[in-house]
Amino acid sequence: MIDPQRPNQNGDFVNDARQELAGMLKDGLSHPSTKPVLIWGAAGAVAGALLPFVSLGLGLAAGAGYQFYKRVRPD
Repeated sequence: MIDPQRPNQNGDFVNDARQELAGMLKDGLSHPSTKPVLIWGAAGAVAGALLPFVSLGLGLAAGAGYQFYKRVRPD
């Protein structure tokens, strides 16, 4: 299924992720993926601050990375 928000999606994860990241960097907060990725990154940072043996940076990267992956591969 082709998402109308992502007309260039071709099934190659690396290429799709590169295009999504380039769109996020180009459009900033007006891109539909930027806000969810930032929110999940912040939630991951909070979880990382609360959990023992998990740092703030690791939580941020895990939360943002998870949401970015789900934006590129919603299946």
